[in-house]
Amino acid sequence: MIRAVIFDIDGTLVASVDLHARAWQEALAHFGHTVEFAAVRGQIGKGGDQLLPVFVSQEELARRGKEIEAYRSQLFKARYLPQVRALPAVRQLFERISANGQRITLASSAKADELTAYKKIADIEDLVDEETSADDVERSKPHPDIFAASLGKLGDIDATEALVVGDSPYDAEAAGKIGLRTIGLLCGGFPEKDLRKAGCITIYRTPADLLMHFDQSPLGVGAPRPKPSRFVEHSLILALGLAVATGIALLAYRAVPERSQPRMGWRKTRVMRKTTWPGRWTS
Repeated sequence: MIRAVIFDIDGTLVASVDLHARAWQEALAHFGHTVEFAAVRGQIGKGGDQLLPVFVSQEELARRGKEIEAYRSQLFKARYLPQVRALPAVRQLFERISANGQRITLASSAKADELTAYKKIADIEDLVDEETSADDVERSKPHPDIFAASLGKLGDIDATEALVVGDSPYDAEAAGKIGLRTIGLLCGGFPEKDLRKAGCITIYRTPADLLMHFDQSPLGVGAPRPKPSRFVEHSLILALGLAVATGIALLAYRAVPERSQPRMGWRKTRVMRKTTWPGRWTS
């Protein structure tokens, strides 16, 4: 039974993948590296510690890797973060999961301050039980550190009782390294074949698509059902009480001796025994 759902954020809950790619492309250009947009976009989902080595030498990374990351972070917050929008039905999906009694945690390669902003943008601040960011671990995705930290925060829930929802192959790769299964979403722009190759057990288009098919999805199958509201509980109690009262009354009626019950059936009997000849009765 699934007791917890671990969500990636960029490209999964908010439309931010292209914006991150532009910020990285500009930051790299600022430090003398001309990189194609598509090449950078294909690396989004990793944290800076895993993305930069793809484009920067180890010598330069050691010398000014932190400077590049800081520049990229400030650029993203100033120019691109205000453009980030939540994907449709994210809050409704979280509410459905919460109604099932399943816990929700966020596990992102983003920095903690970006994570805080994303929760507000997606309107899910009150629905998140735990969260883990790149600031909490040594290595970001596709290493499993972020998901391992998320499981640790969930306490007694193990990998077989949790599912990851993410948009990139790096989510599925990282999750699979510690036995977590991943539901892939296409809204981050990664090809379906890449998500399946990385280990996603099933694919949906968007959070709204996952919500629409929730009961048939790995999140809904075998999950605890939503608890009835107080109104429903009271209605059931009232209905049960009426049923019991009706049963007691019927038993009491049947317990009355037959001779003490009113003889009301003879007229109906006479009418029903009327023959087909007018004015005559059978005797």
